[in-house]
Amino acid sequence: MRVDPVDFTPLRFSTDALPAAQRLRHWRDFARKVVCIDIEPLSDALFDCQAMLRALPGLRSISWGGSPARFARTPKIVSEGGDTLGLVVNLDGAATALQRDAEISLGVGDAALMLHSEPAALVQSYGRGLCLVLPRTALTPLVDNIEDAAMRPIPHGNGPLRLLMTYLIAVRDDITLATPALRHSVATHVQDLVGMAIGATRDGAASASQRGVRAARLAAVKSDVREHLAHQSELTLADVAARQGLGPRYIQKLFEADGSTFSSFLLEEKLARAHRMLTDARYATSTISSIAFAASFGDLSYFHRMYRRRYGATPAEMRNDARGPNNAK
Repeated sequence: MRVDPVDFTPLRFSTDALPAAQRLRHWRDFARKVVCIDIEPLSDALFDCQAMLRALPGLRSISWGGSPARFARTPKIVSEGGDTLGLVVNLDGAATALQRDAEISLGVGDAALMLHSEPAALVQSYGRGLCLVLPRTALTPLVDNIEDAAMRPIPHGNGPLRLLMTYLIAVRDDITLATPALRHSVATHVQDLVGMAIGATRDGAASASQRGVRAARLAAVKSDVREHLAHQSELTLADVAARQGLGPRYIQKLFEADGSTFSSFLLEEKLARAHRMLTDARYATSTISSIAFAASFGDLSYFHRMYRRRYGATPAEMRNDARGPNNAK
């Protein structure tokens, strides 16, 4: 996939704006030049497709959805070079992966590793898919024989695969990839999780567990907190640990390694939720106390104290600033 590695900012493409008669031709040109695949539609219906590309150094991804199609790396495309690997994940619908005279069906959430150095194809009905493209050199320290790992079905219940998908969502939604070091870390974490999913060696698994697995589990814990904070007034470490199937002490160690604590992260999320509500016109008629309770603060004086320490102003002052001088009351 030929995309400049920047900061995982999405590049979106769609057939919607194209004239019906030109959709397939333009989309095939795009696929050949940018994604290095050929597309053959499997239906006579109007061709429809959307795609989103993201890139980091050492990691590229494309997600797509649309009309039934056969996506192929033809011998000609393969001959143009590029020693990369693709982890294909079927997100929705039915899909079949073909390579090396093998054919495997991928159910929803299932994945398979495909070699970009050999011809291959993916046949997909109406649905959605994801492909992560990684350099072979990133996985060889983790996996003994890449060729043996190719075209093995990875079921959706595979632990590392589930962690990988959770981590990708966290990166997409919550991580600002502002520095080269952070971008490198995220790419390394994804590489670790892919290696674990396809079958890392004992030494490879030990290395990946210290990097990618820990990062993905921490991301899953943070996502759990954000998801349940609005609906659970007394969110505790024990609650999160039980849902994630982890020990409370293990979660504490994850935060400690990240230079934080579970309690400080929880407080920051609660304050951030209250701050968003205080500065949102949709909550202009809500009392400050109701906003504090909605953000899971049971003690109003504690909320005021922590809010002022965090934002340098009282909740009332922040609300008035957000309204502007003409609307402050």
